[in-house]
Amino acid sequence: MIKAFVKTLLMLIFTQVAQAQVAQDCASAIPICSNTPVNGGTNGFGSDDFNGATSSGCLEQTTTGAIESNSAWYRFRAAQTGQLGFNIGHNSNEDWDFALYRATDCSDLGEPIRCNFFDNSEGTSFIGVGEDPTGNEDSVHYEDWVQVQAGEDYYLFINNFSNVNSGFSIQFTGDIWVDHPNDALDCSIVSNLLGPPIAACEGENVVLDATTSGAMGYEWYMDQGSGFQLISGATNAVYTVQDSAQYRVVVATANGNIVSDVQVGFNEVPVTGTLVDETFCYEIGMTFDLNTKTSEALGGMDPNDFVVSYHSSQSDAHAGVNPLEKQYVLTGGTETIYVRTTSLANPDCFDASQSFTLNPIETPVLSFEEEVVICEAIGNLEIGETQPNPGYSYQWNTGEQTPSIVVSEEGEYTLTVSNESNGVVCETVRTVSVTISNLPVISSIDIEDMSVNNTVTINMENFGEYEFSLDGGDFQSSNVFEGVAPGVHTVTMRDPFGCGEVEEEIVVVGFLSIFSPNGDVLNETWQIEGLSTLNSPIVTIYDRYGKLIKQMTEFDPGWDGSFNGKPLPSTDYWFKLSYVDDNGNRTYAKYIQSHFSLRR
Repeated sequence: MIKAFVKTLLMLIFTQVAQAQVAQDCASAIPICSNTPVNGGTNGFGSDDFNGATSSGCLEQTTTGAIESNSAWYRFRAAQTGQLGFNIGHNSNEDWDFALYRATDCSDLGEPIRCNFFDNSEGTSFIGVGEDPTGNEDSVHYEDWVQVQAGEDYYLFINNFSNVNSGFSIQFTGDIWVDHPNDALDCSIVSNLLGPPIAACEGENVVLDATTSGAMGYEWYMDQGSGFQLISGATNAVYTVQDSAQYRVVVATANGNIVSDVQVGFNEVPVTGTLVDETFCYEIGMTFDLNTKTSEALGGMDPNDFVVSYHSSQSDAHAGVNPLEKQYVLTGGTETIYVRTTSLANPDCFDASQSFTLNPIETPVLSFEEEVVICEAIGNLEIGETQPNPGYSYQWNTGEQTPSIVVSEEGEYTLTVSNESNGVVCETVRTVSVTISNLPVISSIDIEDMSVNNTVTINMENFGEYEFSLDGGDFQSSNVFEGVAPGVHTVTMRDPFGCGEVEEEIVVVGFLSIFSPNGDVLNETWQIEGLSTLNSPIVTIYDRYGKLIKQMTEFDPGWDGSFNGKPLPSTDYWFKLSYVDDNGNRTYAKYIQSHFSLRR
């Protein structure tokens, strides 16, 4: 709320109305009711209504050293109960403050119930209570609505922080005016013959009625800033006003003259420009920025004087209710948006004659995968849109113009889908990466370490992406299993894309690749560890010529390197391992390194 005491002083004209209706002192506060005033600029503050105080609520000292610098005072009385607010419109280059007091006497104002002392560094055009008419929900220049009770009296203090200003306007707002449009405020406090100040729109007929019982004659005067001038020929009790000015009637009676003044201000009625229809590409959840249409609606009108709102129906636009969010969420179908252009100085001056159409063109939404695999056994695959929209056109980079195509080779295939309407083309492009997956084949299995927990590595015949499982366990991407106990195991290798799987039964056992029966006690015999895990295992040992040298079971202590009691020479020997499987068949173990060396 810090104010700067150095201001840029601009001489601007906000409205050409006499300043006589601006009351500088609380004691002479202008009574207002159903009509709201439009005032000229304030100049000075008369007497200090705050008696030298340095603050009142949020208000602080101004450039004068007092709370007041260029002040205006108004008073009103609630005739009904409800929600009430007001907009104080002003030039965006000026800095205005206000305070609202719930009080019946200027000598006992108390603390304000609503107050605003922020400077106008943002360049806004409104301060007040309730909602900023420009739609700025975060404005620091607006205070919360006031809930008024019938019969309550209020004083409104409006002050310009600087020394030169171009005036302000006041418009009452709130639900109380919706529920009680003609008697929200008590007009009995206005004793003026011609009534309270009148705010009207250009082109309206404003009739001033000074009818007085016993009147002997009427004279009408008008002041547009250079003093009251007699209106020639205006001698009736009523006078139709066509220009903004201060009006005075002098009623001659037998008891003397009755003099009454009233301020009348006419505000410009906006004329909304023609707005072109909008055709654009649309996706679900998309919004349309209605702000982009505001310059069209305003045409050459000053955005500081008029505000544009958008509505879903003509009735809402005419009533000025239910404005659409500026970031409007589209429904996907064709919509008509109705436009209301409203005078910021007088909300009753508006134009709701224009509208425009939103024509969203659906951007194609594609449902097919971007990565697919052709199974080697099948040889081809259909890619693309299998449930096409008949209104769309399709173009592949291979030349085909169908929603889907059948491919048999690896590569990247790009489909462009187009939806054209009203000269607008909306496209979606998607590339499908096609790979071929070969059937899984186990080429060999390596078993490392002769221990109770072995490492098993499954070697593949084909390169590709495969998954592996041991004994029906979870599949893994690694082809290595650790901590495998000796015995019969089932290995499964599968293609993750559903192109097939292969299952093998393996035997995990351990044996020495070299043994040396030379009498040094170390590695004197050759044997296979883990035979006890097999059913009826038989190990047969051969020399390089295929001659049977030895046959062992799980109960044999091992082979000592002899045949018929005679030592055999150092060389390589081969063996086979068989066992009885679960079906009762004798089976030879696969993937076992089937030779070892004898060294002496």
